[in-house]
Amino acid sequence: MRIFLAGDHYSGTGPANVTKYYIKNLPEGTLFQKRKGKLARIPEILINTIRSDVVVYSGYSKQNILGLKAAKLLKKPSAYIMHGCVEYENGINLEPDEEMNRVERNTLELADLVIAVSKSFCGWLKEYYPMYENKIDYVFNGIDTDLVHNAKNRPDTKRHMIFSIGGGMPRKKIVHICEAVKKLREEYDSELYLCIIGDKGADSDKIAAYDFVKNRGIVSFEEGVKLFSEAALFVQNSCFETFGLAPIEALVCGCPILCSKEVGALDLIRDLREEDVIEKYDDPDEIASKIRYLLENSNAKRLIADLEWESNSWKTRSKALVSKLSKLVLPG
Repeated sequence: MRIFLAGDHYSGTGPANVTKYYIKNLPEGTLFQKRKGKLARIPEILINTIRSDVVVYSGYSKQNILGLKAAKLLKKPSAYIMHGCVEYENGINLEPDEEMNRVERNTLELADLVIAVSKSFCGWLKEYYPMYENKIDYVFNGIDTDLVHNAKNRPDTKRHMIFSIGGGMPRKKIVHICEAVKKLREEYDSELYLCIIGDKGADSDKIAAYDFVKNRGIVSFEEGVKLFSEAALFVQNSCFETFGLAPIEALVCGCPILCSKEVGALDLIRDLREEDVIEKYDDPDEIASKIRYLLENSNAKRLIADLEWESNSWKTRSKALVSKLSKLVLPG
């Protein structure tokens, strides 16, 4: 079975990194997209669709419509790896876009199989798009096991930086982290501050109003890893997070984590306790209480020890993807 995997694998975004890992770990002979220009991609898509047995589109893109229609015309089975829900997330972020909604819905209609990146996201998709329930499945995103071998024990020194990712995106609910840190600065540690990275969004001005916030904007992956290593705690307070590699990357760097219950990556961790999870992402009192607890009782070693690295590796995840695709090629 020859696979054609199409999608961004060079921009450094979360979905692009997932596609890059699949390219590295899928069977030899897998075809993947090399052209970046819009016009140059058209003949590449058509040629690789003809050469393949099954096509896979990873991540939202207008090119998915062309590619999936070509697959249907050429009678090639198709799959769509869905990293997030554009329609729903744009609404949360106060940036609705009817054209993007149309592209996403057409992609879901055309694909023979829709693959969510976590079990929890799969369940959500079946409820949100009941008309596609029978063709929605999931393959967890993997973990870069090379990071495990590079991980080092951090010195046990007092730190004052709380770290979060998401910039001004309302979906990340960083404003509520700001309120929690403000409370802790008044009642617990006046040196605490919040460092955030990510693009601007509708909440950027609200976040900037807190004088203890250091907004680094968009940084490289390497700089992000450095910040994980320096932080006292990583907080992911999203109200909707289909997977989210950042908490796993934080643990690998020895950084304790606090995540909302909406973070899909938590599906990979078995030994979660009440103090590790934010039940109400809009409750600064709960967030502050759990930040304080984890600053004094790190969960990093406990949670990282609970991860099954080999079964969650990209090599294993790629085999799971191939298994799903083979059922499209050879049904029954």
